[in-house]
Amino acid sequence: VGHCHPDVVKAAHEQNQLLNTNSRYLHDNLIDYAERLSKTLPEKLCIFYFLNSGSEANDLALRLARQYTKHEDVIVLDHAYHGHLTSLIDISPYKFRNLEGQKEWVHVAPVPDTYRGLYREDHEDSVTAYANEVKNIIEQAHKTGRKIAAFFVESLPSVGGQIIPPAGYFQKVAKHVHKAGGVFIADEIQVGFGRVGKHFWAFQLQGDDFVPDIVTMGKPIGNGHPIACVVTTKEIAEAFAATGVEYFNTFGGNPVSCAIGLAVLDVIEKEQLQAHATEVGNFLMKLLKEQKIKHPIIGDVR
Repeated sequence: VGHCHPDVVKAAHEQNQLLNTNSRYLHDNLIDYAERLSKTLPEKLCIFYFLNSGSEANDLALRLARQYTKHEDVIVLDHAYHGHLTSLIDISPYKFRNLEGQKEWVHVAPVPDTYRGLYREDHEDSVTAYANEVKNIIEQAHKTGRKIAAFFVESLPSVGGQIIPPAGYFQKVAKHVHKAGGVFIADEIQVGFGRVGKHFWAFQLQGDDFVPDIVTMGKPIGNGHPIACVVTTKEIAEAFAATGVEYFNTFGGNPVSCAIGLAVLDVIEKEQLQAHATEVGNFLMKLLKEQKIKHPIIGDVR
């Protein structure tokens, strides 16, 4: 919402003057913020965990998936990056290929890139072909006695090259993953909060009939302030709570962070930033596509 946005600065300052405490102390801001966020999401996604960073959010998403499914393995897309914690370096091909390599519980699927990927625009059904790559990974894993906990994907792979997955890909993948007893995790840390313009969440580009099992949020959520969130279903949250080991995050969801989160949502709404992203995005794409016609060296605009 812009550097030092006055509304965000004011919300932080005012709450800082009243109270900031760790999250063992209950505060209305946390509930108010969860309620506001829930209005942007499908009804099924109704349980919120607040944290301090996108990496923390993705790590918790992994824990939730494993506890709920009782499985270990994770499928990710090639070139993916999901955070800097050890658990996330392990599921980030962008990082682990330069470090200790791929763990046996990690499976890498090809990026659904119809420009430069395995199946391109001229393929008769690239969506099914890419989804079948995930299906094949699951079948191979099962043959060696491994079980899938989650398909973990950025809703719009960013580090992987700003790839927009073809519509219907997530639905088909989710079908294979659910059949294998796994869950679908949508990482919205770079691409959420209206940044894609047409929708508030990038996973919504896939269509109204698609709802992930877990969504992670970070980066734009606090306009630079360290706040993050994991949202999931009641069933997954209950399985997580059933261990008797409570989830506690000292400053996740503290009053100041939530005041800032609320202010960011206010600004996005008040200044119509989602519509602005659509307008500016379309304008830029139009001009870049004109350059593409002019210069053969430009292969794709996204």
